Amino acid sequence: MRILVVGAGALGGYFGGRLKEAGRDVTFLVRPHRAELLAKSGLVVRSPKGDIKIAAPPTVLAENLSTPFDLILLSCKAYDLQGAMDSFAPAVGANTAILPLLNGMKHMDLLAERFGVGAVLGGQCIISATLDGEGRILHLNDLHFLSFGEQNGAKSLRVAAVAETFSGAKFDSQLSTAILQEMWEKWAFIAAAAGICCLMRGAFGDIERHVRRMLRDRGGERL
Repeated sequence: MRILVVGAGALGGYFGGRLKEAGRDVTFLVRPHRAELLAKSGLVVRSPKGDIKIAAPPTVLAENLSTPFDLILLSCKAYDLQGAMDSFAPAVGANTAILPLLNGMKHMDLLAERFGVGAVLGGQCIISATLDGEGRILHLNDLHFLSFGEQNGAKSLRVAAVAETFSGAKFDSQLSTAILQEMWEKWAFIAAAAGICCLMRGAFGDIERHVRRMLRDRGGERL
């Protein structure tokens, strides 16, 4: 299975790096600056689940895409989606599956409008990762989970092939028969958590610790 990972940032670089580490056929669609950095320093991941160093990972610029890929792993930010769709459009063929890992739901409509609803899988991931000043990917917790599936819940041949491709890579993955529900559940959690953080003017972890201390000070009540 030929996999095109759109971007080599925190999410695309992590999951794409794990797939490449496992010997999968992975190419990263990147901008010129990122391509130069990867050619010079390699794809570097620092993770509690094991570091990765891939010297000169395969990359391609948008203007050089010419043939379809089997799977497109899309992990851009929502505000970059339009530009991302323009960049990977030449890689979408009649049998290409697009697996987005964006938060929210609007991107599903936009991808379906551009490429057809049949091309788009549902997907979501749970991970905390970022890039440092040198372009290395820092995996910040123990979670690195990805779930995916057909929007109608069917166990199709293509999602079975994706599951087989992901199997053996050093991250947790699951073929879901209720992927849209999982995506809505994650979005509802993010929306509620973001509202709490805004109201409390703090990070989620800081708020949780404050609540635990408050309950303890009130007589040992448990959260």
